[in-house]
Amino acid sequence: MITRDYNAVSISKEELEDLKIISDVVISDITLDDYPNLLVFPDSFENYDRDFGKKKICSIINQGKGLATNSIVGFIGRNKTHLSIHSRFAPNNTEDYFLHYMFQKVSKINLLNLHHTLSEDSFFDFLIYMFPLYLKKAISQGIFKEYLTKYHNNANVRGVVDVNRHIRTNEPFNGKVAYSTREYSYDNHVTQLIRHTIEFIKKMNVGDYLLNMDDLMIQAVSQIISSTPSYTSDARQYVINQNIRPTVHPYYTDYTPLQRICLQILRNEELKYGQEKDEIYGVLVDASWLWEEYVAIIIEDKYDHYTYDNSRISLFDDVFQRIIPDYISKDKNIVADAKYIPLKEKRWFGEERATAIYYKTIAYMYRFCTNKGYLFYPYPDEDVVSIPLKIKTEKENVNGGTITKIGLRIPSHCSSYQEFVKKIESYEKEFLSML
Repeated sequence: MITRDYNAVSISKEELEDLKIISDVVISDITLDDYPNLLVFPDSFENYDRDFGKKKICSIINQGKGLATNSIVGFIGRNKTHLSIHSRFAPNNTEDYFLHYMFQKVSKINLLNLHHTLSEDSFFDFLIYMFPLYLKKAISQGIFKEYLTKYHNNANVRGVVDVNRHIRTNEPFNGKVAYSTREYSYDNHVTQLIRHTIEFIKKMNVGDYLLNMDDLMIQAVSQIISSTPSYTSDARQYVINQNIRPTVHPYYTDYTPLQRICLQILRNEELKYGQEKDEIYGVLVDASWLWEEYVAIIIEDKYDHYTYDNSRISLFDDVFQRIIPDYISKDKNIVADAKYIPLKEKRWFGEERATAIYYKTIAYMYRFCTNKGYLFYPYPDEDVVSIPLKIKTEKENVNGGTITKIGLRIPSHCSSYQEFVKKIESYEKEFLSML
């Protein structure tokens, strides 16, 4: 079954039971313990967007005859029911070039020779795309190390003597003593998992490119390889079993999502064809997050991108009330927000919807003493791209400012991914010229 966001498709009776279970899952309830084989991006939605955490994966509508999704894209399955959700910019539910393009942009890779049909395989490709990004982020915290018990048998005793092992090994006495030590080691179950993932990716067509895409990636791969001298390819399943419950470490926080990505990559075939009965599995991505990250890359020379990790902006003077604008121009004269919704018309929205679309941006304009605000949105390949909305004030001579909706055209009717990339790169330049 294939669907796309903001639309619905018919559901067979055989699929309905599984989909009822899937549709009841709220994003914030997807925990490691309850859904170990369901991966969600962004991995810290509590820090990114609490509204995303409140969303359900999908909703069954029309008395069980249809299925509607929000801005979530990806692949999810339960038993024999497989659901692929992609963007509204994919014609006829087939080639979702835009989704793949955003994946690659956010992952900072450039691949033009991949097959891009929509399937569960294509969404697991996303994990391959994201691996370099998460590996470099984790390595920036240092190589993961932990205490391990090591067993020795020599004359240089420097730990706890193991009497039983000593008698079993060193009778008659040969000058050696059996003992054990507890010491920090870089060669552990976490680094071994990463090493197995690296070796797995090496065998892929794009492996050489991904593992050598830049100096930071080359250095990260080299550090992992040098830290795992005990690596053997035969130990993959043993290492996977050791990492089934990813480590939560107070310092090495970025290794937890990396572990989950590695597990999904290494267990890809097992998850698709050997999953346990009634287990929910797959990869889900918030398209709004993906759009925000993608736009940030396009406009990085003109705008700063703010997230939970780097924003220390307060709304008030005497009380720290954090605010997180999506983008602020380098000269601090313009605030902007990314919206993965159709905004190509001047139209009325309900109060709750208007709050989500407009009010936050207006508050940020007031905070930064600017009368310019932008809303960036994607829209089909048409002519109208910029829609200014003047903010009304009670005083005729007072400029309340203008919020301008600026659209990025998404190419349609492309015969190949290469053609899509060529077109959207020209549209990106057109988009930048309007900022």
